[in-house]
Amino acid sequence: MVALSRRTAMRALALVLVIALLTPSVASAITYDPDDETTLTRGTVTSPANGSTVVSVQGYTFDGNTNPKKPARLISADERGQTEWTHNESGAWFFDVDPLSNGNLLVSSPRDGETLVFEFDPDSQTRVWNETFEIEDTHDVDRLSEDELVVSNMREWDDENGSMDRIFVYNLTTEEITWEWYYRDHFPADTEGGHNEDWTHSNDVDPIGDDRLLLSPRNFDQAIVVDMETKNITHRLGSDDDYDVLREQHNPDWMLSENGTPTMLVADSGNNRVVEYAKEDGEWVRTWSVGSNVLNWPRDADRLPNGNTLITDTLNHRVVEVTPEGEIVWEYYATWGPYDAERVEHGDGSSDGPTIRDMNASGEYDITGSAGLRAGSGERVGFAGQMRATFAETPLEGPMNEFATQWSHVTPWLRPVWMGGWEFVYAVCALFVLVGWAGAEVVLRRRRIADGVRNAVGR
Repeated sequence: MVALSRRTAMRALALVLVIALLTPSVASAITYDPDDETTLTRGTVTSPANGSTVVSVQGYTFDGNTNPKKPARLISADERGQTEWTHNESGAWFFDVDPLSNGNLLVSSPRDGETLVFEFDPDSQTRVWNETFEIEDTHDVDRLSEDELVVSNMREWDDENGSMDRIFVYNLTTEEITWEWYYRDHFPADTEGGHNEDWTHSNDVDPIGDDRLLLSPRNFDQAIVVDMETKNITHRLGSDDDYDVLREQHNPDWMLSENGTPTMLVADSGNNRVVEYAKEDGEWVRTWSVGSNVLNWPRDADRLPNGNTLITDTLNHRVVEVTPEGEIVWEYYATWGPYDAERVEHGDGSSDGPTIRDMNASGEYDITGSAGLRAGSGERVGFAGQMRATFAETPLEGPMNEFATQWSHVTPWLRPVWMGGWEFVYAVCALFVLVGWAGAEVVLRRRRIADGVRNAVGR
């Protein structure tokens, strides 16, 4: 009877704990009003933009089905942050979007195991042409010439040979691949722990003149420049697992300072910041860092001609234009999960503005002046931020920072839109309690069965 009472008490305790942990989530679900949620709206606008800003929103699509609460779409916002138009397509992701000289847009849109590349006319909201590639999850396709595309082909896996991740040039007229460059030919096989189906996660390719390409193998924590004629790597910023320089970066941009110094502007996603490096005497020197106080997995940064930087702050679900000192002058909330943003007036990439050193603005800056709307609250000020603060300057600081980083990058994709960050933490804890409870019940049931068998045999 004593053992039975203990079991009953433990069950009651587990039930009370689960109810307590789930109560905040239930209350959030009951009180959730979609009309109160920031979807597409302006934030801070103290300086009107020079024309429209087009944004690709990745959204959340799984097995060809898009979560209606986390839609994938193309968006245009005007100079004062008002939504001009939106465009979506069933079962699609949207990644890189490039303004073309004729006013149309070049779009990379993976869907259901293949990638659709198309030229989009914003006025008629129709495709001018499209090309389907039997390649998965392609993040970036750029115009190389009038009839050529250059494609960053990640997750190209061969069961016999391993990773075949590559960059290739495709001729739209002849419908042929005319040039290829394989990562495996230029990186040791043990890079990033060895070949796997997402070995490089090559997320960007930009023609930068003189038959050179700027590439971003995200999983290798580096940005590289490749000479198309020799196929050699001529410049390399960062190295695998050297997180102090770059960590799982996106969309690097190549610039030259007034005196010809090679410069890279990079969305340093895993470090939650945007950085700029200048190459001096053969070494890359960090000249600028902005946003480590608030950015959450930024995936694009473009230098505008006025010296400001347009940043896609993905998991804060917004795009911001900041001054060299980090002050927000234009802000737009582009839920859910924006990937790329381009100021149409300045064309593809838009990093033809001055370098930080040319503006005498080198340094490390916070980002200030946000409207602070709900969509821009971010995980870093919630559970993940608390984890970092709690274990700062302790022996556990490194592992806990790693856990907090992964948590803040992964959980927003899994968390229901009506659930806040802490509510999700409590719900996960409730799940662990339920799993532990169920496991204990299974063990007890097996023991009772075993005891019954032994008693029966004993008789």
